Amino acid sequence: MSTHERPFGRHLEDFVVGDVYRHWPGKTITEADNHLFCMITMNHHPLHTNDWFAAQSVQGRNVVVGNLVYSLVLGMSVPDVSGAAIANLEVETLQHKFPTFHGDTIHAETRVLEVQESKSKPDRGVVTVETKGFNQDGSEVCYFRRRVMVWKRASAPARARPYDTDHAWD
Repeated sequence: MSTHERPFGRHLEDFVVGDVYRHWPGKTITEADNHLFCMITMNHHPLHTNDWFAAQSVQGRNVVVGNLVYSLVLGMSVPDVSGAAIANLEVETLQHKFPTFHGDTIHAETRVLEVQESKSKPDRGVVTVETKGFNQDGSEVCYFRRRVMVWKRASAPARARPYDTDHAWD
């Protein structure tokens, strides 16, 4: 019998400048997703929530709120990039390059730009990555660059469970 742990995030030694992570799966953004996100975040701009208003806009229809697109693309990157991170330090830039509409399916990729060991704390380092979100037509809808503080493998906390894993299948 084998036991398999799902990888979730990376340690400093796992990042190689130039590597690209293709995140899986993608997500289709529904009207309900967009409206719920707008209500939770109190962004009540009618471009996002009012069909009649949006029909008269430059886009001619409802546009998905940009922070939902960013949050979705960021979330897609977590298992591959920051799932084992100490902290997200900075989003250096955020660009919405093309509008996203209800029914669009978003996929994301991340590229490693820089890996630096910490000068003050030898158990960690900082990784700089850039992430792009694409719709089903291949249009880049979102771009951001961020810095993430991550553990070195030898210092990373163990992945624990709140139960006795040795006897879970007895």
